[in-house]
Amino acid sequence: MRYSSLCVLGLGYIGLPTASTFATHGLRVVGVDVNRGIVDALRRGETHLHEPGLPELVQAAFASGNLRVAEAPEPADAFLIAVPTPILPDKRADLSAVRAAGQALAPVLRPGNLVVLESTSPPRTTVDVLAPILAQAGLQPGQDFHLVYSPERVLPGQILRELAENARVIGGVDPASAEAGRDLYSIFVRGRILLTDATTAEMVKLMENTSRDIDLAAANEFARLADRFGVDVWEAIRLANLHPRINILRPGPGVGGHCVSVDPWFLVEAAPEQADLVRQARLTNDSQPGFALGIIERALGGLSGRRVAALGLAFKPDVDDLRESPAIEVVRRMVRAGASVGTYEPYAPQAAVEGAHAFPSLAGVLRGAEAVVLLVDHAAFRALEPEQVATAMEGRIAVDLRGAWDRQAWRAAGFTLHVLGVGSPLAGSSDPAGPTARQRY
Repeated sequence: MRYSSLCVLGLGYIGLPTASTFATHGLRVVGVDVNRGIVDALRRGETHLHEPGLPELVQAAFASGNLRVAEAPEPADAFLIAVPTPILPDKRADLSAVRAAGQALAPVLRPGNLVVLESTSPPRTTVDVLAPILAQAGLQPGQDFHLVYSPERVLPGQILRELAENARVIGGVDPASAEAGRDLYSIFVRGRILLTDATTAEMVKLMENTSRDIDLAAANEFARLADRFGVDVWEAIRLANLHPRINILRPGPGVGGHCVSVDPWFLVEAAPEQADLVRQARLTNDSQPGFALGIIERALGGLSGRRVAALGLAFKPDVDDLRESPAIEVVRRMVRAGASVGTYEPYAPQAAVEGAHAFPSLAGVLRGAEAVVLLVDHAAFRALEPEQVATAMEGRIAVDLRGAWDRQAWRAAGFTLHVLGVGSPLAGSSDPAGPTARQRY
């Protein structure tokens, strides 16, 4: 099939880059979002997301004349749904945005169109939820129009490159739909394009993120065990990873982001009797902020009335994405424990946590603090000079929940340094990964 026009529903972390990429490759694209603020900002030339290269790509898309933004779908050759699918408090998938998108585009759906769902969804969402909604327009998926599921598989911070270079899985409700999806994505995708059915494609995305969640749960549990046994988990991981078939991930204060911390619950919801390991990994990672809080409490001898500077609120380094961030949960728990918490997130300076005070600068958050806690290992935080930190703050307690700071340097600057996953007094080391076996023994 040949496409000349595309309507993208949802202009978030996936929809906006995808819409802009198609526009710069010659398609006439209308980007749709129900958030009037996002639409108005884009019309003013402002990009509401922090992603390397995205402002330039969006500007190029508008400058080409191929990209417009609107608040409602318009007729097009193809439609792409990239709306949020968060989880509800009871851990079920919130598909309200998917349903609303389907209902909004159904009136403009025409025979021969292609509809693509990219939003991460529980298995059978495409065939059991979206297809019946679209059929209300009087057209049958797989007969009158093509319907596919094609998951986004990109990493924040590398979205533009990975959109084009990563393999693209396209699952159709029938083979002709999958082939129609291939024709659309081949406009810009340089990676392999792999065709399957819609439910398999949904499973692929969930399996990818669930596998990583399980691996992270193992790393976080290793950190707890190391703390219990008086072991340095960073040294243990380094040594274990010398084995050619072992690749243990790095522990931290929890697991965040809209994918890894959410997607496994979709499998638990869909098949609770078969998802025991998946559920336990989620419970382990969801409880990791509580373990991190215990380290901070030990470091300070209690949190009530203590002044703490918390560095970072994003769910991972060097992005502005705060979704499901464990750093935010650690701050919330510190506040509930009675601490006076200041936060500084360089990629989202206005981000605030209820009960804490958001500072627009590093100097501001450190001023008067008794302790500094590394929650997110942004490059700027990894490169901090401990002598400068010591000059800026009142106390000399540091808590590294990412295993990122040079222990010897921080101690030389007068800090008592506490590190996640280290359950005994540490020998000095200039290696942030931990002391060598010779130094410890």
